[in-house]
Amino acid sequence: MTTSPLFPGFDGLMTLSRREGVDIRPTLLRVLTDLYVQATRHSYDEERQFVELTSRLIDEVDDATRAAVRARLAIYPGTPAEVMKKLGLKPSHPDQVVPAASEIPSPPPAPPQVKPLSEAQLRMQSSLSMRPRDAAEINDMFFAAAAGERALILHNLADTPLKASARIPAARAARAIQILEMAAFAADVENFTLEIGEALILPSRVAAQVVNDPGGEPLACALKALDMPGAVFQRVLLFLNPEFGSSVHQVYRLSRLYDRLSERSALVMLAAWRGSTMAVARAKYQSALYDDERHRARAAAPQPRVVPQQPGTGVITRTGS
Repeated sequence: MTTSPLFPGFDGLMTLSRREGVDIRPTLLRVLTDLYVQATRHSYDEERQFVELTSRLIDEVDDATRAAVRARLAIYPGTPAEVMKKLGLKPSHPDQVVPAASEIPSPPPAPPQVKPLSEAQLRMQSSLSMRPRDAAEINDMFFAAAAGERALILHNLADTPLKASARIPAARAARAIQILEMAAFAADVENFTLEIGEALILPSRVAAQVVNDPGGEPLACALKALDMPGAVFQRVLLFLNPEFGSSVHQVYRLSRLYDRLSERSALVMLAAWRGSTMAVARAKYQSALYDDERHRARAAAPQPRVVPQQPGTGVITRTGS
C-alpha cells in the first residue's frame, strides 16, 4: 500500500505494535483520527488509507479509546461510511441542519509583563562570543523556562551571533540515529542516554538531564543536532517513554516544534550545554586552585632583627681561669 503524506510511517508502526510487550494501538488510533479530522477534505487515497488503518485498529483497542474516537468522528462531516458502520454511527440526513453554537467570548488578553533582560539575554543579542559563564546562564534559563518560553528561546537562537557547535560527522550521526531508534523501541532509557552523551560529547549528568526532561524540548534539540528525520523522532517519542508517548497533545506539540526547529538553534544550544560543563568544572576547582599558594602558606614566626655592633663597643666575656 502506498503511504500517503498525511500518515507517514504508520505501516511501520503497525508492524511494531504487534510486538510482544509493545502496545501502541490506542495511541496510533487517536493520532490517526486527530490527523484526519484536521483537514476538511481528503483525496481518495487518503480516505482509503484511513479506512484500512482504522478498520484494523478499532477492534483491537480498549473501550475508552474507541469511545473517544467515536465522539470525534461523530461530529466530523467527512467520516467515511465504512468507519461509521464500524463504530455504529448513523449517517446524518443531507437535509438536516445542525444549529451553530454561539461563539464563546474570549477573555481579554492579559497585558504582557515586561521583564528586564538578564545578562545572558543581553549577551545573546550582542556580538560577543559565548563564555562558560554565559553558557551556564543560557542553560539554566532554558531548563527553568516554560514550554512557550523555551520555544521563544530556540527561535531567538537562530538569529543570535553566538558561535554554534560544529556539526556531528554524517557517519557518526547516522550510526547514532540507528542506535537511538533501537534503544527507544526497547524503552532502554539507560543506553539511550549513554548514546546521546557519546554522540554529542556531553557528560553523563547533562545527557541524563536532556533525556529525562519532562517537557521534551531538550531532547528535540539533541536529536535535531544529529539531524534525525522527523518520522524517526516521532517514533522515538512514542516508544521511549510510554507515559509520554500516550499523550497525543505532547507528541503533536513536540512534532511541530521539531519541524520548525532550525539546525543552528540546536547547535547553539549544544554549545551552551558543553560550555556550562566547563563553568561547573571551574567553580568546582576554583576554591582549591585560585590563589592557592597564598592561602596555604604557613604564617612564620617573626624573627628578631640582628643589629651589628660597632667596633670597640662590645663586652668581652672572659672564660677560663
